[in-house]
Amino acid sequence: MSKIYFAGQDNFGNRGCEALIRANVKTILQHIPNSQFIVPSHDIKKDSAQWPDANKCGVQFVPAEPIPSAIRWWSRARRFIPALDGMPPKYKVTASTRETILSSDVLVMTGGDIISLDYGLGSLYYWMRICETAMDAGKTTVLWAGSVGPFSKMPVVEAKMRDFLRRFSLITVRETASLKYLQSLGIDHVELVVDSAFVLDFEQAPANTLQLFQQEKPVLGFNVSPLIRNFREDADAKSALDTEVVNFLLATLKQGEVNVMLVPHVDPLSGVEENSDSAYMSKILQRIRAAGFGEQHVQMLPRNLNAAQLKDVIRRCHYFMGARTHATVAALSQAVPTTSIAYSIKAKGINQDLFGHLNYVLETPKVTSESLLEHFSILTNNQAEIKSYLAEKLPDCKRNASRSAQLLKTIS
Repeated sequence: MSKIYFAGQDNFGNRGCEALIRANVKTILQHIPNSQFIVPSHDIKKDSAQWPDANKCGVQFVPAEPIPSAIRWWSRARRFIPALDGMPPKYKVTASTRETILSSDVLVMTGGDIISLDYGLGSLYYWMRICETAMDAGKTTVLWAGSVGPFSKMPVVEAKMRDFLRRFSLITVRETASLKYLQSLGIDHVELVVDSAFVLDFEQAPANTLQLFQQEKPVLGFNVSPLIRNFREDADAKSALDTEVVNFLLATLKQGEVNVMLVPHVDPLSGVEENSDSAYMSKILQRIRAAGFGEQHVQMLPRNLNAAQLKDVIRRCHYFMGARTHATVAALSQAVPTTSIAYSIKAKGINQDLFGHLNYVLETPKVTSESLLEHFSILTNNQAEIKSYLAEKLPDCKRNASRSAQLLKTIS
């Protein structure tokens, strides 16, 4: 039996994080039965409600490490002292976090793309320090099925991360781009796997969320997040982007060939609107309603579904277009023809490895009503071919999605 601490995780508001934890637990139990899992959380009550059967899988939620004041002060100081970029703040994690980590056998760094610059240096160094707590104690540490870097635009950070990454007992990455990048840094204890969420099991979604699928028309599942607005410079450009999305959905609905299900995949469990897909897409939906399309044509899922229930809804879609990576993983892993609206290397890398090309990737800066319509046409015109291809590829993908757990067994 192993006791495993999951770093890179502190809430299930992002259903992608929830999907990873659920899938990681599933695959580890398959290879290391009776394992126990420590899952940090900033709101144990709400996260536990997302996964009522977690304790049956050996999962214990514990308080997540707070963001230390040292990182807050360092983040302010580096605005004026750029040399601090390569000098992470020195501090110790709280006694409770340290005790929990040291009582574990293995630290697994999950979270997908946490070890990158996508969330800022403060976040990167916060997670690095948590991992170092286990490393300094001689614990087995695994960077698990991630997208790593690149850090090349910040050489001092890249040098720091090279030294840090070399300390992991094992690194598994979910796309070839990350593998090649790490190899270019001279890091060779790296294995290529598939994103763990490919093997997430679906759970039956509530019946009242499935009514759209009872009609004869095919359903387009559509996920768009407020993150796409970050690729527009000012308020006018952001507003224009919103209109492009609305115009695409209106044009699609007016064609009369499909109905549309709006699928939020990131929604803070506290109900706040910041970084909420539901808050953003509800404004899109209001404009579609104002154009005359009612619930018989377009609906939006409630914000309280868990990752497994969302996967159930997504598997019923005939097509899917999504900005959140794990919303698209939920679709691809169930052979749903999918367009990935990509804002980072992860969606591109996953598509490149899965298909051998990026024909089904729409880069976020290129999002317009015309580009969305073009990609939807690609899906509809090639539906049978895509489904057949995915059906053939998925057995190997799912085996490789369990490979991180298989490799962990050999070193733990």
